[in-house]
Amino acid sequence: MIRGVVFDMDGVLVRTDALHYQSWRQLAEEEGLRFDAQINQRLRGLTRTESLDVVLAASGRVCSPPQKQALADRKNAAFLALAQRLTPADLPPGVTPLLDELRRRGIKTAVASSSRNTRPILTRVGLVDRFDAIVDANDVPLSKPDPAVFLRAVELIGLAPAECLVIEDGLAGVEAARRAGMAVLGVGPAESLPGVPRRADSLADVTVDALLDVK
Repeated sequence: MIRGVVFDMDGVLVRTDALHYQSWRQLAEEEGLRFDAQINQRLRGLTRTESLDVVLAASGRVCSPPQKQALADRKNAAFLALAQRLTPADLPPGVTPLLDELRRRGIKTAVASSSRNTRPILTRVGLVDRFDAIVDANDVPLSKPDPAVFLRAVELIGLAPAECLVIEDGLAGVEAARRAGMAVLGVGPAESLPGVPRRADSLADVTVDALLDVK
């Protein structure tokens, strides 16, 4: 029986994908770097620094650590400027009803994200107080597919990994959940989650009974 649900944030709880894409594209255009939807797809679940490495490698650009830090800071500044526009209207369909029903049934919930902006973003969309624990890259520097962020989340809610389900939209996060010994539900189109056996197009398509395997 599932007793806890751990959510990724970007693309699962909040529609931030377009904002990340726009801010990476802005940086790429300013720096003359190649960036497209295919490269962007490879960034799911990665930290900002790891994402920058992918973007730079796609154009064969080599930068010193200080140069990389400056580029990462510019990308984050562009993202945060866009994120100021976020409101509860940017929650994907199904998020609020699902959280309400999980709480009603006494199911623990947590957020485990590779973002360093998790708490400010959840605050802007009105979700920061809806979870029993929030863990992000400020708390656990190891990023997905390392399982550390998920293991810390389940520790904080007082459950074993085998008692928890992860909801993810990226392959790095799916792999991290598997390494943590947790069940996983992929959310998003099938082509973005190849080989993920349990998947839904969106949280609006998920019932709590199915999510928790309640018969």
